[in-house]
Amino acid sequence: MARSPSTPPALLAAIVLFAAITPAVLMTAPALAAQLASQWQLSPGQIGDLFSAELGAMSLATLPAIWWLKRVNWRLAALLAGTLFVTGNLASAWAEGYTTLVILRFLTALAGGSLMILCLSSAATTDNPSRVYGLWVMGQLVLGAIGLALLPKLFASQGLASGYLLLAALGLLVLPLARAFPSGAQSPAQARSEDYGAPPLRVGLGILGLLGFYIALSGVWTFIGAMGESAGLDAQANGNVLAIATLMGILGAVIAAVIGERLPRVPSLWLGFGLMALSTLLLLGQPQLARFAIAALVFKFTWTYVLPFILASLADLDPSGRLMNLSNLVIGGGLALGPALAGRLIERQGGFDGLLLAAAVITLLSLLAVLGSRERGRAVASFDSH
Repeated sequence: MARSPSTPPALLAAIVLFAAITPAVLMTAPALAAQLASQWQLSPGQIGDLFSAELGAMSLATLPAIWWLKRVNWRLAALLAGTLFVTGNLASAWAEGYTTLVILRFLTALAGGSLMILCLSSAATTDNPSRVYGLWVMGQLVLGAIGLALLPKLFASQGLASGYLLLAALGLLVLPLARAFPSGAQSPAQARSEDYGAPPLRVGLGILGLLGFYIALSGVWTFIGAMGESAGLDAQANGNVLAIATLMGILGAVIAAVIGERLPRVPSLWLGFGLMALSTLLLLGQPQLARFAIAALVFKFTWTYVLPFILASLADLDPSGRLMNLSNLVIGGGLALGPALAGRLIERQGGFDGLLLAAAVITLLSLLAVLGSRERGRAVASFDSH
């Protein structure tokens, strides 16, 4: 994929803003889940199924994108997907039955997943993908934190519909930026004749590295609150730690964006993966408040710090945009597999230590896979090739 000599501000804004609003429902899931339970009297199973439908649709958007990424003008695709996203949220605000809401959220998330694919693929064409992916992560975290702070008050006065109407309004405001996306990665003739630029083994290692990373992080993060409770921390202390962890996550993404391609990428990968594994091990053995807090803060910081460098490493393998499209499916798969595997490990072991040890091992194996996906020359001095 040919990279732009410089990233136009409008393209950067499109990538960051579209990528922030499309997963907003999942980033604010605790607030939405509470409102669905109180206003609609939905059971935990129904709420879980609703969010699973959204996450599944965002991941499944990868499958049609395999066809349209190399055949459809990306600006037109963004306009159509953005319009469907706005329309779906408007319709969700007026949905009256659970089944209707599930269908509408599935279609809306399918449009959101298509927009996310365009953001991931467009970021790979920029001159500094590490920086752009850092801002990509930061936008999602910032909007998620704002949403978690504001939505409970909004729901209390206006009800559930106000959340979906707000998302529709945000989508409408951002929609004009659809024209800032590239027209496409390459011509249809090139897309038909070219395969991935990197050998299949390196591509496979890169994908496995991303999958393992998401399995480890989602498995640990899903149950980190329960780990605090098991160690005897009260709900207030637990909540305070996790709230501060969100700010640390934003900081990690900001630092990754600032570093970008200024420094060799390999040390950043080692640092991020290494600290993530270390923070996972710090949670072993029912830690007291200080150790739990340090582990949670470091874990969230390193997760958002290292992710942009993982995605930038995948972008190096990808001349066509198809690998970044596939990464959307891999991310969704990892997010789904992590909690499922972690729950079974917890039940089998009767505690969290087995999960934590497994997550630390998977984290380090993911590091080796990502490093193995890189060209030998890039592994020595990644900035030489940018």
